[in-house]
Amino acid sequence: MTTLPDTQLPAAEGQPDGEVQPVRTYEVRTYGCQMNVHDSERISGLLDGAGYVRLDPAAEPGRVPDVVVFNTCAVRENADNRLYGNLGHLRPVKDKNPGMQIAVGGCLAQKDQGDIVKKAPWVDVVFGTHNIGSLPVLLERARHNESAQVELLESLEVFPSTLPTRRESTYSGWVSISVGCNNTCTFCIVPSLRGKEKDRRPGEILAEVEALVAEGVLEVTLLGQNVNTYGVEFGDRLAFGKLLRACGQLQDRGLERVRFTSPHPAAFTDDVIEAMAETANVCHQLHMPLQSGSDAVLRAMKRSYRSDRYLSIIENVRAAMPDAAITTDIIVGFPGETDADFEETLRVVRESRFSSAFTFQYSKRPGTPAATMDGQVPKQVVQERYERLVATLEDITWAENKKQVGRELEVLVAVGEGRKDEATGRMSGRARDGRLVHFAVTPEQAAAVRPGDVVHTEVSYAAPHHLNADGPLLSHRRTRAGDAYEAGRAVRTAGVMLGLPTIGKPPTQPTPTTGSACSTC
Repeated sequence: MTTLPDTQLPAAEGQPDGEVQPVRTYEVRTYGCQMNVHDSERISGLLDGAGYVRLDPAAEPGRVPDVVVFNTCAVRENADNRLYGNLGHLRPVKDKNPGMQIAVGGCLAQKDQGDIVKKAPWVDVVFGTHNIGSLPVLLERARHNESAQVELLESLEVFPSTLPTRRESTYSGWVSISVGCNNTCTFCIVPSLRGKEKDRRPGEILAEVEALVAEGVLEVTLLGQNVNTYGVEFGDRLAFGKLLRACGQLQDRGLERVRFTSPHPAAFTDDVIEAMAETANVCHQLHMPLQSGSDAVLRAMKRSYRSDRYLSIIENVRAAMPDAAITTDIIVGFPGETDADFEETLRVVRESRFSSAFTFQYSKRPGTPAATMDGQVPKQVVQERYERLVATLEDITWAENKKQVGRELEVLVAVGEGRKDEATGRMSGRARDGRLVHFAVTPEQAAAVRPGDVVHTEVSYAAPHHLNADGPLLSHRRTRAGDAYEAGRAVRTAGVMLGLPTIGKPPTQPTPTTGSACSTC
């Protein structure tokens, strides 16, 4: 055991009176997408359930955790360097604290597998995307055997949502509706690491949402690699729209906001647009990955839509919801991309009028078809195109944000969104359409307004990536989520099995307003 911990538990049953067991502490470091963030919540829930305690650096500065878990991403080119660099920094720390354990999980672990302990033999546990639930046992086995434990499965062992979860937020929660991906995009390594799409039954999803709402959570984000292909496994192509409508029936229980990410343009149907427009608590926000505006590049990417199809979706969304904020992902410099192809991307960007975008310079990922394609674009060309794209996007997002000036917005107060809040005397949160809002508060209000509360305020200034509201608050509503934050409570949900919430009294299952998929699962 490490010599640092001094927190102790009472003696376990069967131990002599007076014997105590040191509490082992942990830290989880997360890289990558929302799926990884949610997986890390499950990792924390598993470790909590196994008797570990998450280390609070603010409460115990300088204390070294007994277990450090890296939940990794393999999408970007520098993911490997980032992981091994961080592992290298931890080696001397572990040498000074021989009881310390290091575990590596996530997509990069699934990709590199046993190579991780060859490159970093001081790592104790390697686990993959399909067996998160094995982590506590692997840690114990590594301690007992005094040797590294590597366990990676090629297919899902149990659906992750059956695992206990320690939520990072008292007011907003991720809810996985599916894992894996059936697409074959040539730039993407995710399908080989996450596997084929596996869908949860609607009753399980609604049970988890209800459990979160019972704990005071106001907002849920439905999560999947391609959320709008949800239902493919049980043969209902309209299942996602039905699920949104079923979530709408939880509004009177306290579910105020429903979001989802990320849909695929090829599978995006009008019934989803109708469900978004007609369901009061579904936010008018859509993250729709474009990747490229060139049909030739989309074909090479194996993205099964073309630019006119993409633009028609945007047009239909805005016709149904004129206030919708649309965000996207774009890759610059895909192999074979010409100047003309890039100009097509700029054209689609200008027509789409995005409120924000995640932009990437293409990087090779070993194991993907694109890594060996002809026509790799020189770095300096990619950089120049990237800078032009960012400049174009900033002009557009700034212009779109300026349209918000003078409007009253409902803001769900957040924690950690505004890095300059302390210096500016503001607090921060998200509007219903997902925009980041920094709002002014008096000293008295700063003491009263908590993350998880809801305020109304008027926008006074717009920047490309955020809005400011520097006038007085128009209203402030205290919430149960704010109470939980103030009390320092973490939202925890046990594993939710089919149709049976494990928190509180099992509620009656809601009946969907269209179809029957959500009520017959």
